[in-house]
Amino acid sequence: MFNPSREEVRQFFCAIARKQRAREILTPLETIAADWIVEHPEYRDALDDADEAADRDYTPEQGQSNPFLHLSMHLAISEQVSIDQPPGIRLAHERLAARLGSSHAAQHQIMDCLGETLWEAQRSGAPLDSSAYIERIQRRATHG
Repeated sequence: MFNPSREEVRQFFCAIARKQRAREILTPLETIAADWIVEHPEYRDALDDADEAADRDYTPEQGQSNPFLHLSMHLAISEQVSIDQPPGIRLAHERLAARLGSSHAAQHQIMDCLGETLWEAQRSGAPLDSSAYIERIQRRATHG
């Protein structure tokens, strides 16, 4: 399993932003990430300065979300949906996107579910409960 460091993740997204500006060819994974970068123009400044990105910390007290974490979560969820892993996430995403009228909005809801599921796993010291994760998404898809 690929487990990139904080610096590698930041370099990855900054390199994609640079490649986009230069109209260079992107790999399939970079293309997916680039699409999410386009969806988040508010992150452009953070992505345009790779040196600052390497050193900057994003804390809740600053009132700004971490663009690299946010984009990484979009990328992870996109991959989960594309391979339907955990099983049922593709259908749950489709239903949530239909209810919200947007795949992007659905991904943000799924991020909340993923964050809650990760928090519970960390707190309990147990593995991630993929059934609970899917159930959270399905609840949002059907009940709001």
